[in-house]
Amino acid sequence: MSATRVPVHIITGFLGSGKTTLTHSLIEQKPVDEKWAILVNEFGQIGIDQAMFEQRGDVVVKGLPGGCLCCQLAFVLQAALVNLLARNKPDRVIIEPSGLGHPAGLLDLLRGEAFQGVVAVHDIIATLDPRRLDESRVREHETFQDQLAMADAIAITMGEQASSEQHEQAQRFATELWPPRKWVHRSEHGTMPLSLLLNSTQTRSQKDTTVPDTHRQMITTPTLEGAFFDAAPPLGQPQHKTASSLGYTSTGLRWHPSERFDLDRLAAHLGEFPSSARVKGVFHTEQGWKQLNRADGTLSLGNSAWRQDSRLEVITPDNDADTHTNLLTELQSSGALLG
Repeated sequence: MSATRVPVHIITGFLGSGKTTLTHSLIEQKPVDEKWAILVNEFGQIGIDQAMFEQRGDVVVKGLPGGCLCCQLAFVLQAALVNLLARNKPDRVIIEPSGLGHPAGLLDLLRGEAFQGVVAVHDIIATLDPRRLDESRVREHETFQDQLAMADAIAITMGEQASSEQHEQAQRFATELWPPRKWVHRSEHGTMPLSLLLNSTQTRSQKDTTVPDTHRQMITTPTLEGAFFDAAPPLGQPQHKTASSLGYTSTGLRWHPSERFDLDRLAAHLGEFPSSARVKGVFHTEQGWKQLNRADGTLSLGNSAWRQDSRLEVITPDNDADTHTNLLTELQSSGALLG
């Protein structure tokens, strides 16, 4: 595959729609003779998703937290991708933009001069959480609509959490999109057949790829600051970062890795956030290192190989920002959750 252009797959989708889970399922099915590179972009400032991937020799994972690939991080993405292609020589690249990221600028970058003859953008896959179609705030969001409009294929996710009626509604919604998508797949337990990825062809998306005004206003001066692997914060002094754009507020916290949390009390505290909050974290607990992931009010828990620090990212609509801030302040200032 090295003699040809490297296939690049974009897995897009709104906040909490299961993009990272789907990527994990594809990695578990990866052909043994392929090396993959995964670029994960997050809206939040701290960076959680890279911490949720285990280190392995045949999969290189690079996190790009703190902005949107189509505007704020376009320069950083170009530098990161050039570096990955040159140093790691992957057979395949998967890019997972932020849940609030718009695909337009990303497509422009990948089709630009820097990657001419080097990469081939394959089918754009959008994840769709059926429950989001019941929320007018999400359904009418420009980025949500454009992610689906620009997709070549759609993976309907959250099979265990959405009702059969919601899944039927999502199936109708996806199959009625015009032009018809190459495929619409209902993902069970966050999985997708690897064949849908391997058999994909170059994206047919020729739609208007103009970056919307809401994203264009976010474009910033190029910078390579904000490395993912930052030094751990001092003991007892958690680091705090926050940012707002596109109608959402993101707040992140990081703790020294030796500080341990009581898992039950931590889960109960995170359960107090409004159901609209997107919550992701990796924590050193009295039961070991754990991943916590909360979308649409449902909290899931798993083991984590991450050891660098404990970190939490919470993203909420701006109208819930006050509740969000109060709960995070309690978590930051109180030692009650520490084991």
